[in-house]
Amino acid sequence: MALSISAPTSSPFLPAPRQAGRWSSSPSSAKPAVFSLRRPVVAARAAAGNAPSSPAGAVVTELDVVSSFSEIVPDTVVFDDFEKFAPTAVTVSSSLLLGIAGLPDTQFKSAIDTALVDGECNTMEKPGDRMSCYLTKALGNVGAELAHQVPGRVSTEIDARLAYDTQGIVQRVHELLQIYNEHDIPSERLLFKIPATWQGIEASRLLESEGTQTHLTFVYSFAQAAAAAQAGASVVQIFVGRIRDWAKNHSGDPEIDEALKKGEDAGLALVKKAYVYIHKNGYKTKLMAAAVRNKQDVFSLLGIDYIIAPLKILQSLDESVTDSDEKYGYVQRLTPSLDKMYNFSQEELVKWDQLSLAAAMGPAAEELLASGLEGYANQARRVEELFVKIWPPPNV
Repeated sequence: MALSISAPTSSPFLPAPRQAGRWSSSPSSAKPAVFSLRRPVVAARAAAGNAPSSPAGAVVTELDVVSSFSEIVPDTVVFDDFEKFAPTAVTVSSSLLLGIAGLPDTQFKSAIDTALVDGECNTMEKPGDRMSCYLTKALGNVGAELAHQVPGRVSTEIDARLAYDTQGIVQRVHELLQIYNEHDIPSERLLFKIPATWQGIEASRLLESEGTQTHLTFVYSFAQAAAAAQAGASVVQIFVGRIRDWAKNHSGDPEIDEALKKGEDAGLALVKKAYVYIHKNGYKTKLMAAAVRNKQDVFSLLGIDYIIAPLKILQSLDESVTDSDEKYGYVQRLTPSLDKMYNFSQEELVKWDQLSLAAAMGPAAEELLASGLEGYANQARRVEELFVKIWPPPNV
């Protein structure tokens, strides 16, 4: 029997006061977005930190077991497989808008059309400013529609073209907050996904001080993770597989070279080091692992706050019936006891600023960050180009 995943009440993705419920909408074939997955924990975790036991006769899958250690976040497509992997939270992005624009008429398509006739945007003289305004309105409108459908938080992607503009990021978040407020979506149900440049980290600090929760992405170095934790970011996202891929084809990054010298996977090593730093220093930041390539990655990350996993890995885990004595042992890999394994240098324990962050980021982080920003910026430009073609919308 397939059970479903429940986010812990402390999760930044699922507020405690609301009860989770399935989304029954039927449209299909939109583009990728990230959802948090609902699945009740099978049983209490064993005292030694191994996989939970199950009632006699109950069918337990690998997905049941791993989701008792970490919250599993499916990297799936909008509207697909909701019955099997029911979402509790969603990320709204330019990629999502492109997917929705290709669907037949839905409330989400209507939310985009409404943005394209917004009076405030229409008064802007410069075409670039007008299209940027339409993009912001569309993200907020679609996010508000999704917030009515999922019980958890809506994470809204901030335009990557603002990645080096602290005040621009803060202003964009404030604009989005206003849109959500107009739709009666409370701020505690929102996260804002910001690139982990120094300017993005500073924007996170300012926003968190206002009570707005931030989700820092494109983290490829310890310096970025530590600076983000010091800034008070609610969620920090590390791309395990992308770091591994870089390490396979390049050399000369001190942080990666050190991990490889110890016989460690560079991506997993960064996650562990960031996890220990956050817990050792008592920061509130939750850690998320992304770009997970296979089931062994999932097993190696057990104990982290969140794991984003592709649908094919989730399906494989869900189709694999297991028990706690089988194969992997399901040992929690990330625990506070890891503190004993790390003695951070004085350079790593500094109060991070722009100069120290720039000096500490190696070639891997610099290249991967630049590549990620370029990809996100291109998606935003594609949305704006689409808006030029379909403006004004015919059905509004």
